[in-house]
Amino acid sequence: MAAAPVWSVDPRTGKQREQVAAEATAEEVGLAVTAARDAAPALADRAVRAAFLRTAADLLQEAGDRLVETADAETALGPVRLTGELARTCFQLRAFADIVDEGAFLGVVIDHPDDSATPPIPDLRRYKIPLGVVAVYSASNFPFAFSVPGGDTASALAAGCPVVVKAHPDHPGTSERVASVLREAAARHGIPEGVVGLVHGFDAGVELVKHPLVAGAGFTGSIRGGRALFDAAAARPVPIPFHGELGSLNPVVVTEAAAAERGEEIGSGLAGSMTLGVGQFCVKPGLVLAPEGAGGDRLVKSLTETVGDTDAGVLLDHRMRDNFVAGVRERAALADVDAPVTPGAGGEHTVSAGFFTVPAARLATGGEHDLLIEECFGPVTVVARYKDAAEITAVLSRLPGNLTATVQLSSDEAAGVSPRGTELLAEVTPLAGRVLVDGWPTGVAVAPAQHHGGPYPATTSTSTSVGGTAIERWLRPVAYQNTPEPLLPPELRDDNPLGLPRRVDGTLEH
Repeated sequence: MAAAPVWSVDPRTGKQREQVAAEATAEEVGLAVTAARDAAPALADRAVRAAFLRTAADLLQEAGDRLVETADAETALGPVRLTGELARTCFQLRAFADIVDEGAFLGVVIDHPDDSATPPIPDLRRYKIPLGVVAVYSASNFPFAFSVPGGDTASALAAGCPVVVKAHPDHPGTSERVASVLREAAARHGIPEGVVGLVHGFDAGVELVKHPLVAGAGFTGSIRGGRALFDAAAARPVPIPFHGELGSLNPVVVTEAAAAERGEEIGSGLAGSMTLGVGQFCVKPGLVLAPEGAGGDRLVKSLTETVGDTDAGVLLDHRMRDNFVAGVRERAALADVDAPVTPGAGGEHTVSAGFFTVPAARLATGGEHDLLIEECFGPVTVVARYKDAAEITAVLSRLPGNLTATVQLSSDEAAGVSPRGTELLAEVTPLAGRVLVDGWPTGVAVAPAQHHGGPYPATTSTSTSVGGTAIERWLRPVAYQNTPEPLLPPELRDDNPLGLPRRVDGTLEH
């Protein structure tokens, strides 16, 4: 039986653009994984790795116009957004090249023998080595930053791990073109092209996570799909780490004092954040706790005006559009739910932004209103109006894990004059991996201190998929005991021939 074709589809029309590939068979997945494994030795030299990452960034930048054109045709995200996303991706590749050059990620620790310790300490030398082949599952909503050249791929390659990427069906043409650029970058440094494999198809994705040569996996997508792959990774004869980003509500708490001080500003800011990218950001604020009373009313009025002026937009595919329309319809039917701006179908191929209001007490008691504390992908949010701090606590206590949590405070609360800011931060910190004050969660900076992760179901591990420490997911520590100097890896020798940052006998050396 012939392999199923993989089509590039225009979400603005729902029509097929071109056939770009065929779904990979189990045998083809195996060949891609084996080729990646065989390419691993070429990544052993850190200088080569860093140069490869920088060349990849350069070549992606050079091909930018062509890549953005293809990505826009497949996602309808628009040239401005996609150009920025590609620039972010190139920055991220170069940032990981810098991390590779520095070498601190290897975590070199050397303890010389100490017979006076209890018990005595032998000669111990520890550092981190790459896991092996990493499976990467692309996201729908970021065809560059969380897909073939994205954070999982960049961090894995930086760690010395080749990758096999399962392309997302919403942008297969973009995936093929980007993979070609990465392979060209590899070839320029003598690295086999198999260092970046690419496969298409649902079954191929399942085969990939089960392959015995795959040593780890990174995923960005839905709770249902991510949990299935997570379970498959754990059920293998040899389980592997699965770092999945699955879903997030990203709650926002607006204090009564903040609403009184700047309700209009908060309302317009919320509108911009929840509709950004047609509401398709993984950190879109999906639940907002706002007070009853005049300040909260001004917030809702401002939100109504701004969202009401937002144009209809195209989602990444028609399946997502159908799910969004069905999801908002189901939420609108719940008791005590109002829609100051009704979200839904904006046309045959578009959706219109909107939001719901509901008494916070409805979310504190469970039942059918639990639907309102589930993520709805697209341009919609829920504003829950609370009476007092006890209702805030009751709602927060029922939320699942999140990527982000935001508090909007008054000037006195932010300055510590009022204890309310400190109290709220203590309440939301257990819920999320990134806590924001007086800002909006959309936009995840690529920075050393960044953390993009959170308690389940936001992610399946405690790691981050953005920022320098994302490299740690693809490494494992090894300690050598009483090993003669000539047999040690160069990274662990006393003379430090590679000039690595390290800790020796408890003292940090640079």
